[in-house]
Amino acid sequence: MNLHEYQAKDVFKKYGAAIQEGIVAETVDEAVKAAEALTTKTGTKWYVIKAQIHAGGRGKGGGVKLAKNLDEVRAKATDILGMHLVTPQTSKEGKLVRKILVAEDVYYPGESEPKEYYLSMLMDRQTKKNVIIYSTEGGMDIEHVAEVTPHLVLKEWIDPSVGLQAFQSRKIAFNLGLSGNAFKEFIKFITSVYNAYIGVDASLIEINPCLKTSDNKIIAVDGKMSIDGNAAYRQADLAAIEDKLEQDPTEVEAMSYDLNYVKLDGNVGCMVNGAGLAMATMDIIKLSGGEPANFLDVGGTANAERVEKAFRIILMDKNVKAILINIFGGIVRCDRVAQGIVDAYNSIGEIPIPIIVRLQGTNAVEAKKIIEESGLKVHSVIELKEAAEMVKKVLSL
Repeated sequence: MNLHEYQAKDVFKKYGAAIQEGIVAETVDEAVKAAEALTTKTGTKWYVIKAQIHAGGRGKGGGVKLAKNLDEVRAKATDILGMHLVTPQTSKEGKLVRKILVAEDVYYPGESEPKEYYLSMLMDRQTKKNVIIYSTEGGMDIEHVAEVTPHLVLKEWIDPSVGLQAFQSRKIAFNLGLSGNAFKEFIKFITSVYNAYIGVDASLIEINPCLKTSDNKIIAVDGKMSIDGNAAYRQADLAAIEDKLEQDPTEVEAMSYDLNYVKLDGNVGCMVNGAGLAMATMDIIKLSGGEPANFLDVGGTANAERVEKAFRIILMDKNVKAILINIFGGIVRCDRVAQGIVDAYNSIGEIPIPIIVRLQGTNAVEAKKIIEESGLKVHSVIELKEAAEMVKKVLSL
């Protein structure tokens, strides 16, 4: 569950971290009014117009622009709103910009030069600890920094049972070269952000740049936040503001059916019960010379209704040239799944692409008989090797 920059900043502010103030707008007129309100609130005379999409690298694609007066706010907002913004993290078609954030200028002159840092928090599954990743090279492509100058990317592991300790915050501030009031401000800032990370069940927080202003304040100029979807039930306020328009419509529909679905770029759709079997099935598809078009786990209750919904979801992808159904009957009975496939096929009507079915486990023999006697144009196999060979065969036709 991903949040927009303005939403992430609202969370930071709620937990006591200083942010670059901004107001979200969906029209050009709203953007101008937002700029006027910001001047009243903060005194800023310059404004930063930022596209709000779920992708990084917005500046490289022209999605972040500086406006030096209200006329420029109107012009820059007109340029960005409605554009299909292409960044290194989007498809070649880009993402439609429906909202912009009008933010205050925080790079004002003062007693020292502003300095940008990189800061992120996530879980390190190998150590079973949270990790803070930070660098003095903020505002840049952190992947490039890590590749070319890895010594500039530092990590601090946090034991989740005790949380972020004061000595760790001081260590990070020291390694970033901070001193005086900026040092103190950073301690407060990172403590607040870590509390936000824990408090909202975040799986990722990234702030790039985290800025030391010319008057030695520490603020979040950007904000990326992902919430663990498994915790959505206890983060109802954040789940309610999730921007569904930023998600793939097929994935949104799959979620409404309670199906675990992730769209990929391949040509073979797969329907599987169990995440591990789904991963193995995707490997089989690749070994056969195809490319998986999706990850789709129908779960342990693969009845006729769920199978039909899964079929419809897969068929929404026009790139799919074949479908591989791979079900292991442990909890679920294969004969029920087979009947579900037949019922779904009859309900949907003629399916114009080949379907390969492998049912193994409880009542697999009965399931194979149901499929074969159904009269449907379905290729029934038993072994994974057979499934791979059949995928290869149907794709070559």
